[in-house]
Amino acid sequence: MKSLAVPAGVLFLASLVTGCSRSARHPASSIEAAAAAREHALQQARAAAEVRDLNRQQLAAIPLPSKNVYMSIHTRQSWTNPFLIVSKSTVNLSILYPDLGPANSPGSDLLRPVAARRRVLDLRLSDLPEALVALPEDTWPYGRVIAVEEDPLEQKQDRAQVRRNVEATMQVLNDLGVVIYEWPSAGTR
Repeated sequence: MKSLAVPAGVLFLASLVTGCSRSARHPASSIEAAAAAREHALQQARAAAEVRDLNRQQLAAIPLPSKNVYMSIHTRQSWTNPFLIVSKSTVNLSILYPDLGPANSPGSDLLRPVAARRRVLDLRLSDLPEALVALPEDTWPYGRVIAVEEDPLEQKQDRAQVRRNVEATMQVLNDLGVVIYEWPSAGTR
């Protein structure tokens, strides 16, 4: 029986030693893991800031807008700069490419109608900076201003989420240096 008691005692001591050594290593490893996670988060933040700065520099090639030009436009059909409709889950970007034909040429509206020159893209908010940077400069005739509207077709119960998305969209646009024109209410369209 003594032979059984010794191994049991040895096992008990061994478990105490390994248990102590694990707990001694555990705080150090959690501190190291937290430091590594913090460093990783800092690297991601730096990379995101570099991308945002690069996007902002590319959009800076588009001149700033003249407020008296774009504030006088009150119909969606008359707005020729990019237009955003923010919904619960996406951002709808509407782009009107310019008529590159000769000015006042006969058949201009027939050969190059507005509907054929308009493109509508449904984007995630995270893809918006890349989409705006990719737009040709001639799609910004009023300068670096974009109209932003809450989706009028969203359900009443989704209005709070839509408003949060509008605020997030405006933050992205501000970070890019784009002037925001909050589109007038639905009664003026």
